[in-house]
Amino acid sequence: MSLSLRLFLNRVNTTLSATAVAFALIGSFAWTAEGQRPKPQGDGVDSPLFLEFKGVRIGMSADEARKKLGSPRDKGDEVDIYQFNDNQGAQVYYDKAKTVMAISIDFASGASDVPSAKDVIGGEADARPDGSAFKMVRYPKAGYWVSYSKTAGQSPTITITMQKIDQ
Repeated sequence: MSLSLRLFLNRVNTTLSATAVAFALIGSFAWTAEGQRPKPQGDGVDSPLFLEFKGVRIGMSADEARKKLGSPRDKGDEVDIYQFNDNQGAQVYYDKAKTVMAISIDFASGASDVPSAKDVIGGEADARPDGSAFKMVRYPKAGYWVSYSKTAGQSPTITITMQKIDQ
């Protein structure tokens, strides 16, 4: 009897394990497809909705970016830090070739003209129980990803980030 019981339990464990793996794979494919499905535009090529910040784009030279944004509060070889007013700031990151590789924009509570998640990533950010939200969308054809993040609390900060995808 113990031999047949052991075989039965092994079959049950194998069946449950295979079922669990199948559900996990299906769930991960569904999550990946939903999380990375950008909105097609124009000719059907997946294009980012958020293309630039104040005229600055990924791949632009540091000199061009500084002309568009003005004099940074802190200027560096790898990053420039800008403070536009009490409620808006940005960091522009440069690679070794002195081209823009990332842009991060912060909108504090009370900022005006804050883009919505829909304007930035084409839909709502994934809300968390604490009130914060986050979503990142990759655009391989454009060569960068875009994320939208909102902090929790009474005075949330919205951060929009664009960053070059390392090839």
